[in-house]
Amino acid sequence: MDFARSSHPGVQAQLDRLGLLSVPDGRFGLETITTLLDRLGNPHRQLPPTFHVAGTNGKGSVCAFLRAMLEADGKRVHVTTSPHLVRYNERILLAGRLIEDEPLAALLEEVLDASEELAPSFFEVTIAAAFLAFSRTPADACVVEVGLGGRFDATNVLQSDVLAACGIAALGIDHERFLLAPEDGVPKDPMARIAFEKAGIAKKGIPLVTGFQQAGPALEIERAILRSEATLKMRGREWHASMDDAGLHYADFGGALDLPQPSMPGGHQIDNAALAVAMLRHQEALSVSPEAMAQGLRAAHWPARMQRLKPGPLTGDRAVWLDGGHNPSAGATIAAFFEGPVHLVLGMLDNKDPQALIAPLGDRIRSLTVVPVPGHDSHPVEAFGPDAKAVDTIEEALLGIPADDYPILIAGSLYLAGEVLRLNDGIPN
Repeated sequence: MDFARSSHPGVQAQLDRLGLLSVPDGRFGLETITTLLDRLGNPHRQLPPTFHVAGTNGKGSVCAFLRAMLEADGKRVHVTTSPHLVRYNERILLAGRLIEDEPLAALLEEVLDASEELAPSFFEVTIAAAFLAFSRTPADACVVEVGLGGRFDATNVLQSDVLAACGIAALGIDHERFLLAPEDGVPKDPMARIAFEKAGIAKKGIPLVTGFQQAGPALEIERAILRSEATLKMRGREWHASMDDAGLHYADFGGALDLPQPSMPGGHQIDNAALAVAMLRHQEALSVSPEAMAQGLRAAHWPARMQRLKPGPLTGDRAVWLDGGHNPSAGATIAAFFEGPVHLVLGMLDNKDPQALIAPLGDRIRSLTVVPVPGHDSHPVEAFGPDAKAVDTIEEALLGIPADDYPILIAGSLYLAGEVLRLNDGIPN
């Protein structure tokens, strides 16, 4: 299930109600979330300037960079992202702070009571709660991460009256059951279809900023722009970015910026940081100084995305990295990050490709240990090949890794990553 336990009885009572929700097979569309929000007074129409971010990989990191740069400029920022890693509260950040338990319990109760007979999904209730909280707490900006896809995602109720800019991060194949479901009038090529779904967030008169340059998906984005009457700001055309030892070099119609290297490790984070800069540069709802952008790039963090874990009860003093990546695009990114051998501890949901991370790393895998994903159906050890070894817990996995100088990578699921953070006293705050 997609919810955490809470030590607060009021929050737990509402999480129990959330846990009973599910999406009826085959239901797609925005009718349920629209009706629910209408019952709540349409809080999504009462938000400060909002940045809406989609993408297969990297969208959460783009949101983290946007938040950090806006806050560095002195702005109060609401944020909603998913999934949470340890506490449900992580999904709703109010003016820079996680929502507290008492107001969260009351908020969820209000939304769930209003949703009677609608049969909403877990995510629809969560987004309604986030928008309701945002509408009641003063702030200067909102940052909203798409949950799945874009066109039919619950966050896509956002319209031009509140949007400052929309962005699309890296594209790849994931959630095939939903995003590649047969439908008339949609692209047949898988990557073009993914682009079509993500581009569904485009809105009339609002800049849609893209951070990728693949020809096929880019063409589908162009078509979406024509349908929506948004304004397209494409990397390689309206804006450019590159990285060297001196830092991130960005340029667009307004001139050039020389910015520091992003704090989050990995070459892919350069692309995510550049997209966040481009989204701020191509909107007119609020101003953010170049100095704040630079400070935000240095300050941004995003747990369980190529995160070097601090010494703790679980890891000891070993070099342990944590990443929630679970699809082939994430596998390629991880493989590009690690230059040499690595001990891989892997737990993956049974609806994911078990080779997504193993194949890109190839013969650099020094050892492969498979663990279950707590609370979820996950692949058995046989799915990962003859060299994989199964253990029951993440603690057992780490104890069984040889004491050498090779780094350890724990990956394959954000749910597993949340358990690792909890056990290592690294709960996000």
